[in-house]
Amino acid sequence: MTMNRWQDIHSVVVVGLGITGLSVVKYLAKLPQDLTIKVIDTRANPPGKDELPEGVELHSGSWNLDWLLAADLVVTNPGIALATPEIQQVLRADIPVVGDIELFAWQVDKPVIAITGSNGKSTVTDLTGVVAKASGLKVGVGGNIGVPALDLLDQDADLYVLELSSFQLETTSSLKLTAAAFLNLSEDHMDRYDGMEDYRQAKLRIFQHADSCVVNADDKATYPDQISGKLVEFSLSSDTRFSLKLKQDREFICRDGEAILACDELAMVGRHNIANVLVVLALLSEAGIDFTQGLDALKSYSGLTHRCQVVADNRGVKWVNDSKATNVASTLAALSGISLQGKLYLLVGGVGKGADFSELSPVFAKLNLQLCCFGEDAEQFMLLHSSAKRFDTMSEIIEWLAPQLENGDMVLLSPACASFDQFSNFMARGDAFTELAKVYA
Repeated sequence: MTMNRWQDIHSVVVVGLGITGLSVVKYLAKLPQDLTIKVIDTRANPPGKDELPEGVELHSGSWNLDWLLAADLVVTNPGIALATPEIQQVLRADIPVVGDIELFAWQVDKPVIAITGSNGKSTVTDLTGVVAKASGLKVGVGGNIGVPALDLLDQDADLYVLELSSFQLETTSSLKLTAAAFLNLSEDHMDRYDGMEDYRQAKLRIFQHADSCVVNADDKATYPDQISGKLVEFSLSSDTRFSLKLKQDREFICRDGEAILACDELAMVGRHNIANVLVVLALLSEAGIDFTQGLDALKSYSGLTHRCQVVADNRGVKWVNDSKATNVASTLAALSGISLQGKLYLLVGGVGKGADFSELSPVFAKLNLQLCCFGEDAEQFMLLHSSAKRFDTMSEIIEWLAPQLENGDMVLLSPACASFDQFSNFMARGDAFTELAKVYA
């Protein structure tokens, strides 16, 4: 850490508690500087308040402008928009406003890889860490998933891998990255941004100080407007540095045209996960890491919990938990690129939230499919495929289909609906599916 960043900072106000805010407070409390630390949280009973270090004042239930305008530095939670009137007043007073990732940037002295994008960033972040560890490195993985970035500094790591949201990037301006990836862009968080371009610009901040910029050749919105670092492209459909090639009827993941592994060797399912693997290899390659030792770990990786996660693979039948697919786009992503020797038993239904499911019909038509519909809005799926069969519960589906399963079949829970008609959340739904798979697989 460069000490001069702190030389004029004596009073710090942390806005927003919870896991991230608490990690910021604990980090500040350990610094050698004699700082006055105060916390503002507009919630009446913010999570983490009982864990605040001694001497840290908390103002809860509302804003405290006096505290904010008397601060030398304001550290804000990513969930609080910079457009918030109180934060705007701080900025107009020329008081710096940063997030936890910026504080991490001030201190970190090891290589950092970072990933952003509308979809897939958690899987890419986690898998990058898994392969780097299997390649012999000590790796700290966190940021927007798992461990807050500042807590990672307590680990003895050779490399840090961070998932960064657009919200985190808004308050980050000096993070030097060995390699950074922008996976894709689709409409999200429009309640926070003035349209898609505003959202895109927040994501593009990841490339500000990146040595290598990994971009998606199939999604030109991921390219920086001005290229300062090295540009590295990946693609599922065109010939780029990290791409796919067909050799003797098998598709291979390649670097510079040289085959690294066959797509059918991956435990993960779905075309989007092949794209995720291309990114992981691009990031590790750009960071100078020999990932060949980690290829077995890459092949056996079954995905994050509830995200196209292979939970059983017995007698040639794969059971895949994609309970996090609570909308049509997520289910379409799970179905893209599925190639099966046998039949796909697809479990759909739940609370449809007024969605139009007709977009699924042409995709269903291309599959050797048994459509299993359950839950509150099961009826909405019944006309989408000739095989559609209605059930009351997920367990009823599994009891019915299990005796019919043959080598090459897949049972996929990708409901395209919310879960709260029969489950407390999508995690509980996925856990229930996983337990059924263990019994019947």
